[in-house]
Amino acid sequence: MSNIIVAIDGPAGAGKGTITKKVGEKLNLVNIDTGAMYRCVALEMIRKNIKLEEIDKIEQILKCIEIELKEENGQQIVLLNGEEVTLAIRSKEVNEIVSQVSHIVIVRKTMVELQRKMAESKNIIMEGRDIGTNVFPNADVKIYLDATPEERAMRRYKENKEKGIDISYDKILENVKFRDNNDMTSSVAPLKRAQDAIYIDSTNMSIEEVINEIIKIINNNIK
Repeated sequence: MSNIIVAIDGPAGAGKGTITKKVGEKLNLVNIDTGAMYRCVALEMIRKNIKLEEIDKIEQILKCIEIELKEENGQQIVLLNGEEVTLAIRSKEVNEIVSQVSHIVIVRKTMVELQRKMAESKNIIMEGRDIGTNVFPNADVKIYLDATPEERAMRRYKENKEKGIDISYDKILENVKFRDNNDMTSSVAPLKRAQDAIYIDSTNMSIEEVINEIIKIINNNIK
């Protein structure tokens, strides 16, 4: 039997990262956080003072960039060129450009190749904006996880507070709406629901309710 692939797509702040991690743990699926990968590229650009329009310079860093996702003590650790950047990639500076970075054609192409390589010969669960439509269009299970912009902004606001990151709710809501528009209108792998994806609106659902619903969907679709 070929390896199992579960694709979870949806807008920024819908809870995809948290949900995917927990479902992966419960079903013994390898969780590949695509958002963290794009954040690593954004962080490397910031550190090297590379602007969004400097495609040649971006191409150069992509040729030698090393991104590794590890699990340590139940937590995902992100390594960029051997350095742990788990918190650094969640900074305000990265938040402000990561959406634009993910729309750069060469960045998208390189990350998709890396994602497919990471998934070889493994049972995986992967979240992003184009997993079921572009990265793995033949995924065994496709889910589109959604929530209202206001709910997603509030979740991100609370998450930032817990991590000591001080960004106002209004600023986060503005960023969420900006990213939604960017992601949905992108000429490069836009955010959209795959025709065969199962839709879940998590606005009024608890994390546990969403996890249980997704596990039920996976179990019903994979024999």
